[in-house]
Amino acid sequence: MPEWLEAGFWGLLAGSALLIGAAVGFFARVPRRTTASVMAFGAGVLLSAVSFELIDEAHEQGGLRPVVIGAAIGALAYTGANVLLARHGARHRKRSGDEQPSEREQPGSGTAIAVGALLDGVPESVVIGASLLAGGPVSLVTVIAVFLSNVPEGLSSAAGMRQAGRTRRYVFGLWTAIALISGAAALAGYTLLGGEPPEVLATITALAAGAILAMITDTMVPEAFADAHLLVGLITVLGFLVAFALSHA
Repeated sequence: MPEWLEAGFWGLLAGSALLIGAAVGFFARVPRRTTASVMAFGAGVLLSAVSFELIDEAHEQGGLRPVVIGAAIGALAYTGANVLLARHGARHRKRSGDEQPSEREQPGSGTAIAVGALLDGVPESVVIGASLLAGGPVSLVTVIAVFLSNVPEGLSSAAGMRQAGRTRRYVFGLWTAIALISGAAALAGYTLLGGEPPEVLATITALAAGAILAMITDTMVPEAFADAHLLVGLITVLGFLVAFALSHA
């Protein structure tokens, strides 16, 4: 299989977890405490992947300066976009309860939520594609971490969309589109960044890491803490350790 096609495949595979989670969240009545616990586990997995796969790899590629610059730009860009989307109804796009506004309560919120979901998923996918540029196999730890974190993201968000009265067509159309775009973003990460010097690759990897860290604290941790706050720390550490063990297996 050509490497560019392989990059797209891994991105699509990781993105498909959103559909799995969305199906569970939309059709099953999952207790909110369970949803919050799964979200905490996913946050821990992503935190580990960012620390030991993305930031560490970026530092090895380019040193400290690209890491600091890239991560800061990624966090600033994500936060700025998230603030703008929050004003249009996407603030609680990963919440499983009744926090999400309906289209009648806030016109345009459905579009904002869709754009927000895209904003959350693209940095992860670009990194998956870029991980193939060294000539070796894809970073399976990154793929597994994104897959494991996408399940609770899709689950919680779809449950909240159902509570807000959004249709089955909207929910599954959205997550199918995001899964396909994840594959395209991974492919783009491989094809567009090929041949770039290590410092540029390090900056892009750190940029994605900064955006993911901002996303975890802005959208995943609030859902986890809301209904599982007494156990959220323990469950998050468990997810962190699982991903850490995978990276050293």
